[in-house]
Amino acid sequence: MKNKSSLQIATLDQAIELGLKKEEFQEICKIMGRTPNFTEMSIYSVMWSEHCAYKNSILWLKTLPKDGPHMLVKAGEENAGLVDIGDGLACAFKIESHNHPSALEPYQGAATGVGGINRDIFTMGARPIAQLNSLRFGDIKKDRTKWLLKGVVKGIGDYGNSFGIPVLGGEVFFDDSFDQNPLVNAFSAGIMKVDELISATSSGPGNPVFIVGSSTGKDGIHGAAFASKDITEDSMDDLPAVQVGDPFQEKLLLEASLELSKSDAIVGMQDMGAAGITCSSSEMSAAGGVGMKIDLDKVPTRQDDMKGWEILLSESQERMLVVVEKGKEDEVKAIFDKWDLNCEQIGEVTQGDKLEFFQHGELIASLSPKSLVLGGGAPQYNREYKEPAYYNEFKKFKIEDIEVPKNLVEVGHFLLKQPNICSKKWVYEQYDSMVGTNNISTNSPSNAGIALIKGTKKGIAMTVDCNSRYVNADPEIGTSIAVSEAARNIVVSGGNPSAVTNCLNFGNPYHPESYWQFVGAIKGMSAACKKFSTPVTGGNVSFYNQSIVDGKEVPVFPTPTIGMIGLVDDVEKAMSMNFKNVGDSIYLLGHCKNDISSSEYLYNYHNVKSSTAPYFNLDEEFELHTLVQKLIKNSLINAAHDCADGGLFITLAEMGMTSDLGFEININSNFRKDAYLFGEVQGRVVVSVSNDMQEDFSSLLKSFNVPYENIGKVVENDFIIDNESFGSVSFCKEIYDNALALNL
Repeated sequence: MKNKSSLQIATLDQAIELGLKKEEFQEICKIMGRTPNFTEMSIYSVMWSEHCAYKNSILWLKTLPKDGPHMLVKAGEENAGLVDIGDGLACAFKIESHNHPSALEPYQGAATGVGGINRDIFTMGARPIAQLNSLRFGDIKKDRTKWLLKGVVKGIGDYGNSFGIPVLGGEVFFDDSFDQNPLVNAFSAGIMKVDELISATSSGPGNPVFIVGSSTGKDGIHGAAFASKDITEDSMDDLPAVQVGDPFQEKLLLEASLELSKSDAIVGMQDMGAAGITCSSSEMSAAGGVGMKIDLDKVPTRQDDMKGWEILLSESQERMLVVVEKGKEDEVKAIFDKWDLNCEQIGEVTQGDKLEFFQHGELIASLSPKSLVLGGGAPQYNREYKEPAYYNEFKKFKIEDIEVPKNLVEVGHFLLKQPNICSKKWVYEQYDSMVGTNNISTNSPSNAGIALIKGTKKGIAMTVDCNSRYVNADPEIGTSIAVSEAARNIVVSGGNPSAVTNCLNFGNPYHPESYWQFVGAIKGMSAACKKFSTPVTGGNVSFYNQSIVDGKEVPVFPTPTIGMIGLVDDVEKAMSMNFKNVGDSIYLLGHCKNDISSSEYLYNYHNVKSSTAPYFNLDEEFELHTLVQKLIKNSLINAAHDCADGGLFITLAEMGMTSDLGFEININSNFRKDAYLFGEVQGRVVVSVSNDMQEDFSSLLKSFNVPYENIGKVVENDFIIDNESFGSVSFCKEIYDNALALNL
């Protein structure tokens, strides 16, 4: 698309090259009453791309629960979700993907993902207080995976550390399906006063429109369209679609934006993320039912002679579009001059439904903003979906076909060093978790990250969760598990789950089998979110996560990442996972089953890749959460950790290694030893109880319909199961702590 005139009449071939369908091109011509020129076609191509329009997902996204007791801003209404946390305060939070850019340029791809998600938060007037990330990579032994992992982690660390927002947690998952197409999902949360919300809308004909922040360059052009197509061996040709970030500019923009939010000069503000000026001007105009007149000659640029469509589609970072009250321009300019940032008036709000862009005194594009946006003229499709053949093959798995290993100690050590289980300290030690002094959980690790709400005794618990293998085995159950695990992580940390944001990473929506996975995930998410009263506040859909290998499309494991927040009423009563005292009793709460389906043990130790999702019951899960909340509220336990990847053995090992204490337990003879220790049956939590709390603890348990058993006790220096040592704490910790670094 090089050297195209802005005013040249667009062709069908160009539309298809830009990612539009033939019928979409025809619909655009119908909407406009004429054939668009090249600039107008470029605008439609990004605004009607999957990344901006959600055209293949919106009908299903509308079925997700959106109402809840704490909701202040619902999905799609603003840049991020907003929930009431009491005391006149609110928490803004959101998760988004930056997968395709990270596949080509992992450092900048991940860095700009962090920058973009934080801008979504402070654009609303909230100060970011914490970040999380959810990462997926391929085979850790491959050089490309190592390159991607190192680049992504460094990009997240360098940008987040420089910007000054702590990373409180996250997840890293490895599977061959992510070899060419990694997933990089970034989460951010911020705190604001309820009455200081900045809306992403435009109003007031005659009000000036400003671009603030960094200058506009040629990086990121067509980035939204690039995010809506396959990764192929030619994808490096799209490298200019990858943005370049500057965390120091972002820090200045944060402070200037928050200072602006406290003035009465601002009408609305929106981050220039996907599709840059095009997206921010059209969405703000459509939201306010007005138009805009924009002069592109006034946009500060980094390169000379940028074409109009290049300026419009650039996704250069650290920029905002701001609509200002007429007559208060000097006040706004003074704020941004103070922070040494660009602040240029590039247009004004107009009456009616017309978005007009000028360059060199010439009108180069004239469109209806409503026709561009989600819920307006952008198409909405309900795609065909069908159950893939593999699904029934997975159902044929029988545990009886797997022999119980004679050497369980060997299995335990094998799991401790698996990339999906072992310590990720090589990753998180590159992130600053204490900057801003909000993190309360570093010395006493909990299942969820917890950030202090300064000036109160409250905290925000937050987590990102999804086991991609479970979702691949059964999208509906696997996604319900993802929501439940997120809620479980918040509950065992002492929080009350509040709301959800999601990042839905799937393959090609035009493939019925991939779309079946997406539909199943939406159904599973809906069921679990309704059960836990955690409405979905918004998020991101990322399709086309696949690679072309030998001419065939190979999708990644479907990964509907769940970002969840919850409120901790008193951070001093937050619950950590580490054992506290020798002699404390260890209890397993929840249902045990002879089940090893989709476990790390089955998948990697036995190399059996085809099985169902692990046992899961939503009602049982909910009752378990209620019980654990009561136990924590009444101070009847001193440690809690959910059973997840690696099963009971890994749960116990992590509780011991974080406090340099061991455990001595016995296997329940009603179950297979491997299933009891290494199976990943859902809805289970391990707690430790001091001797002086045993009576009250047991009394409360009897009032719930949750199975429980005293499986052993905390000891000094050994992991002992059925009188057999699995190694000293220090020996196991050495395996667990160094496994990832040894692979790199």
